[in-house]
Amino acid sequence: MTKLMIYGATGYTGRMAAKHAKAASTSLVLAGRSEATLSRLAAELGVEYRVFNLGDTAGIDNGVADISVLLNCAGPFLRTAEVLMRASLRNGVHYLDTAAELDSYHLAEDLDDEAKAAGIMLMPGGGGSVAMLGSLAGHALGRVRAPRKIGIALHVAGGLSRGSAISAMENVTTQTFARLDGKLVSTPAEGIRKFDFGKGEVDCFPVTLPDLITIWRSTGVPDIETFVHVTGDGFPQGDVSLLPDGPSEEDRLANRYQAAVEVTDAEGHVIRSLLDTVNGYTFTAMAAAEAGRRVLAGEVRPGFQTPAALFGSGFAQTIADTTITDI
Repeated sequence: MTKLMIYGATGYTGRMAAKHAKAASTSLVLAGRSEATLSRLAAELGVEYRVFNLGDTAGIDNGVADISVLLNCAGPFLRTAEVLMRASLRNGVHYLDTAAELDSYHLAEDLDDEAKAAGIMLMPGGGGSVAMLGSLAGHALGRVRAPRKIGIALHVAGGLSRGSAISAMENVTTQTFARLDGKLVSTPAEGIRKFDFGKGEVDCFPVTLPDLITIWRSTGVPDIETFVHVTGDGFPQGDVSLLPDGPSEEDRLANRYQAAVEVTDAEGHVIRSLLDTVNGYTFTAMAAAEAGRRVLAGEVRPGFQTPAALFGSGFAQTIADTTITDI
């Protein structure tokens, strides 16, 4: 049982993750609902594929029968994460995904004890902002003796994929959250804050990111706020189903992502660090494929885990030309 399955392998992120996994010589099985698209991609990569939909419990269980690690790239995760997490627990399969929605992380928290008892790992956010920001926060915390507060911001550049836009629209909430004294609480959405991503300070607006859960689990720091600064096409308007599959390779190369963190210690001193990396979609696919490879190789801890906690705060810097600098 040494196979990585990518479910949603023919989607925008799934295809890139599959190609990176194949390039790393990972034992790979593609999966999803459409045989036509799966068969073409499987033939291109020279790997096995399996077809099942998430409304068929027996089909899912048969599909993952000899799988060790399942990487879910099929969003919106509001519809797929619970089905596949529970299937993973039933079948003894370690679960990863690329979710940016908070619900997947709340679910992993709820299933933590069950996963530990089963010896199964749940890692929503094996790639994406969770891997980026978790690594950046871990790096910065290494410079602080008694951290009390983390403010962290992501610079999103370029356009969104169709899947990301649909997920974002389906997960719109009127509330913005932060973590205060260890608890998630509603906060004012108008609290603009300035961060420097390497070219001077810019306005960032508060946003509810899953890092409010994952950074807290990894670090135990009681106060965490998350922000975003958007340039490029930003968040699309109108019928998002008409968007292209995702940014072209040219667009991805032209739009790198950055993240900035400020850590405040118990005496009020502030330290800052900056992460610079490839486009977010490129990073997500590469990081998710690498996380799957490492879990397949035995880097596993039962229960709800985060990339930074399991692989270390240097994980993001193993992806492409990601760098972290202190400012």
